[in-house]
Amino acid sequence: MSKVGFIGLGIMGKPMAQHLIAAGHELFLQTLGAVPEDLIAAGGKACATAAEVAKAAEIIIVMVPDTPDVALVLFGKDGVAEGLTPGKIVVDMSSIAPVETQAFAAKIEALGCRYLDAPVSGGEVGAKAQTLTIMVGGHEDTFAKVKPLFELMGKNITLVGENGAGQITKVANQIIVALTIEAVGEALLLASKAGADPARVRQALMGGFANSKILEVHGERMVKRTFAPGFRIALHQKDLNLALGTAKALGISLPNTATAQELFNACAAHGGSGWDHSAMVKALELLADHKIVAD
Repeated sequence: MSKVGFIGLGIMGKPMAQHLIAAGHELFLQTLGAVPEDLIAAGGKACATAAEVAKAAEIIIVMVPDTPDVALVLFGKDGVAEGLTPGKIVVDMSSIAPVETQAFAAKIEALGCRYLDAPVSGGEVGAKAQTLTIMVGGHEDTFAKVKPLFELMGKNITLVGENGAGQITKVANQIIVALTIEAVGEALLLASKAGADPARVRQALMGGFANSKILEVHGERMVKRTFAPGFRIALHQKDLNLALGTAKALGISLPNTATAQELFNACAAHGGSGWDHSAMVKALELLADHKIVAD
């Protein structure tokens, strides 16, 4: 069993850490606010700082919202870097900017340690069910050492390439997710406006070529009006900003990604930053002056 540090115990991080504890690993925990009592009761050890986590653990996992948060956890006062000794492994499972990821990896490796970027997809449902998709960038030997931990948190685990490759894969993932949410929203909105029962339309579509996890999970959210996160719109806005910023740097156009971002922006303008990202459909409903309603 390994000594594992886990920093960031939010909607995603907490169930991921729970799976590692349940498998018998020794967990050293730190988060914004208090470490959840149930994780401590299960055997996790609360630490006061990220540096304390890094001193105690062999592998340190970070799961926080955005690039500045990762920078602060790793290199801020009492950060991970202050507690590292050569040979340890830092694994960032957050979704952040690919370019900054490469810079973070270089700093950690200069300390004699290894670094993996390993963002995930699957949301709260996947985190709880241990079915996350994990996209990894880094050295193959480091990946091999950490893979048994990944297998406790996810199912589809892929080493994509060197540091930064995991993050660019996650950016691509978020483009597909956003555009599929938009497509499902348009389809169910059209069906509802035309007088068909969107719940039955969704059920019919799930048996054909249009089926997807988005139609299954988020289509149901749209029909039932259950928009508690999940995955918050504010976080998906952040991911699409990374996509659009990367595209600008590369000199390419992502027109439909930009449209999806504007729909998220409209939701945020109506107080929806904290809604689940399936609530993008609310922006489409405003444009149509019609809400999806099931019989």
